[in-house]
Amino acid sequence: MTRSIAFTRKQTGLAVAYALAAALTATTLGCSPTPSAVAAVIKDRVYTVTPDSLKVTAGIVTGEITEMKVTERIEEGSGRIANPAKLTGKLALKNNSTDQTVRIVGGKLSYIDTNGQPIALEDKRTEPTLKVAGSYGGASDRLDPGQDTSQSVDAEFPVEALKAKKLKQIRLELSYIPAPFKEEKLNFTVSIGGQ
Repeated sequence: MTRSIAFTRKQTGLAVAYALAAALTATTLGCSPTPSAVAAVIKDRVYTVTPDSLKVTAGIVTGEITEMKVTERIEEGSGRIANPAKLTGKLALKNNSTDQTVRIVGGKLSYIDTNGQPIALEDKRTEPTLKVAGSYGGASDRLDPGQDTSQSVDAEFPVEALKAKKLKQIRLELSYIPAPFKEEKLNFTVSIGGQ
């Protein structure tokens, strides 16, 4: 014996409405992604360098570093260091010679403590070096007499040097090759059309 169940139009409409409501609820509530965690706010902690600019002469080259500061990025709330300390500034070099060209090979920054000893960087941090662009990179590594060049400095800075009265000086070991500079005139005697 087969029994048939007949639904009225009203019952069928209600069943469809309930099914649509259940699907909509599942889609908006059950299948939506969970809200992501709030990103931590990162703040810059800036340490002033006193004095913030210095000018020194070594041989025939004068170096001036300006706008010096040390910045580390800290996660607000937890105090966790997001980016370790870096020294930034602007370095200007000038050839003071009247008769020698200087080819700048490179340089190395070091941080010296109050005992005259270098302060080491922490593990996995790169020793700060000065790279000078070659003649094909835009800026030249050559300084003719009286000529100058400048570039920005962005170097790793040791955490130990941030402690009070620990850092005495910042040293730039500059490597350069001096070469005699001469200007000569070449005169070519010529004539035009058999004169």
